[in-house]
Amino acid sequence: MVEFFNSFMLGLSDAGYVQGRNINVVRRAEVLPDRMASIEEMILKLSPDIVLAPSTLEAVAVRKATSSIPIVCPALADAVHLGLIASEARPGGNVTGIEPYVAGLPTKQIELAREIAPNASRIGLLTNLADPKGPPQMVDLRGACRTLGLTVVEADASSPDDISAALGTLARKQVDVVVVLQTSFLLFSSERIAAFAREERLPTVFGYREHVAMGGLVSYGVDLRWCYRRAAYFADKILKGTRPGDLPIEFPSNFWLAVNLGTAKLLGRQLPTPLLTRADEVIE
Repeated sequence: MVEFFNSFMLGLSDAGYVQGRNINVVRRAEVLPDRMASIEEMILKLSPDIVLAPSTLEAVAVRKATSSIPIVCPALADAVHLGLIASEARPGGNVTGIEPYVAGLPTKQIELAREIAPNASRIGLLTNLADPKGPPQMVDLRGACRTLGLTVVEADASSPDDISAALGTLARKQVDVVVVLQTSFLLFSSERIAAFAREERLPTVFGYREHVAMGGLVSYGVDLRWCYRRAAYFADKILKGTRPGDLPIEFPSNFWLAVNLGTAKLLGRQLPTPLLTRADEVIE
């Protein structure tokens, strides 16, 4: 997304870099999973000093293409298991960055779902388990629902054609609220998800505020704009001589609550005043 790229460029500006003067940033459009092979071609053609890989899937593809060029990823997940890093404290190879998934965060999202729908008993989960960020969230979400005595209904989507079918399944099973996992694919499908949910009058809870900007109801989670801006810190350190393997993985400490009042009105829902009061962003 252009917004994330702009955040990264702002971070570089904070560090004193000016495009075309003391740095040259070459942007390439998002590479879809079925076109990952093009990453190797891009690396060979550009031979960059650093690669900014938007998410884990791209980081894996870039790591297969090069074990020497530093890779900075603002949205890492399951990096040790995937062999991208040796440990979060000492990555050890050519990959470093930020892990936006924070254990326990999905529990807060379930609490938020109960806040916007106090009588909810059936929670729908729109999943994307092909993304490494997906399974850990599912563990937390299922546990949170079990603790609260909530019934869980799951539907997985791994391609654009799956979105309508998965949400249709949740609607037919009459879930009270849909919680959408934090994954790159679901984020890029935010407009489609929001449109279908509004049509079916399904309240939605997300981890990324970009979903709410596209018409989702509420979100609580990591601000990816911050992650991308912070990624510039890693790039600056590497350009000044620090090895990526010596830069510990970072975790966000601040979270962003966004609310879409227009969607609330469309769904005929009166959102609680305390929720609106503590929101970081209210979209009219």
